[in-house]
Amino acid sequence: MKDNRAGSGWTFAYITMLFFIWGAVTAVNDILIPAVKEIFSLTDTESFLTQFAFFMAYGVVSLPAAALMGRLGAANSLIVALATMIVGCLVMPLATFVQAYPIVLAGLFIIASGITLLQVAANPLSAALGSPEKSHFRLVLSQAFNSLGTVVAPYLAARTLLQGGLFDGGPVTEAKIAYSLGRIDVAYIFIAVVIGVLALFLYRVRGRITAAAPPPEVGTKVSSAFSSPWALAGALSIFLYVGAEVTIGSTMVNFLEQPDVLAVTAVRAGSLVSLYWLGAMVGRFIGSGLLYKLPAGPLLSAAAGLAALMCLTVSQVTGPVAGVLAISIGLFNSIMFPVIFSLTIERSTAPSSATSGLLCMAIVGGALVPLVFAQVADASGSRFIAFLVPMVCYIVIATFGLRAARAPVRDVDKREVSPH
Repeated sequence: MKDNRAGSGWTFAYITMLFFIWGAVTAVNDILIPAVKEIFSLTDTESFLTQFAFFMAYGVVSLPAAALMGRLGAANSLIVALATMIVGCLVMPLATFVQAYPIVLAGLFIIASGITLLQVAANPLSAALGSPEKSHFRLVLSQAFNSLGTVVAPYLAARTLLQGGLFDGGPVTEAKIAYSLGRIDVAYIFIAVVIGVLALFLYRVRGRITAAAPPPEVGTKVSSAFSSPWALAGALSIFLYVGAEVTIGSTMVNFLEQPDVLAVTAVRAGSLVSLYWLGAMVGRFIGSGLLYKLPAGPLLSAAAGLAALMCLTVSQVTGPVAGVLAISIGLFNSIMFPVIFSLTIERSTAPSSATSGLLCMAIVGGALVPLVFAQVADASGSRFIAFLVPMVCYIVIATFGLRAARAPVRDVDKREVSPH
């Protein structure tokens, strides 16, 4: 068997850069929601379609992405993924030129399709680049840099998308609409340039990535993941985790703006979204250290249980306490995705690439759970009560962590490839 440790240090650093970039791009959506709501005069449900279009790509593209990675290999898959993201970014100026919200949604779907392929390739690669016993540590550390992207992006995006034009107040004019649309162009053209530079860099070191990557699992059928109970349980947990995290991040601007929470401006609330993601980043650095000493399953269960308790509390209180607690949930979200991912890969009877594809497909929870949250908020007339939706998600995740702690780890090297 090939030794994946040789040269894996630098390769791990390259892969971690990708975690940063897709975290940043994804977090821009939290600021794009109030921006398009104002620009296109949308309802809350219509503005949440940005997240629906973005995260629906995971449900549509993940399994084909796993099959594509099997054909192209890890390095070429990463480059194709970045190129796809650039195309999606360049669709956004077209959408603003014709002032068509559906084209914005199409651009977001294309961007997310690229990120889906990126995740299918990069998550197992990060876990594999080094000693097996430290796979949890490496994946959490990579996710910490993913969180750094989610901290930086909302702060910059709020000052790009939520200032000037329609956000200055006063009557709506064509000049204000044009200015606000132009700010979307600025944001996504900048993102496209950054991704382009990273793609060129990775193209130059693709040979090093290929040399350090784990060997492909020949004959893998991505559908084989559906035959593994642990792959399905992990997919459900990822579905609920991403749904809860995206729901809270997406509602944060409008939640904090409320007079009975913090009563702040849109740009101020948008900047505070960075604190939600900062908590996740800090938690991932802390979590990567804790995972050196503590078992992953119980730690996941404890984090999810505390997040559920905070959601319950937010549903029952108002004022700054509710705002601070909502923001603080990010700290407990921190280790959930990477630990769920690696716990599932370790226990799934399906090949790793197929399991990874199913887990990434489950990120579609970011499209569906926020709509459930919105429906509960509309029906109850309260965003506070709607926090019971992510609370239920976290309870299920806590249960997964406890069950995983009692389940044996399977030997990946002896895992059979399903013929189905």
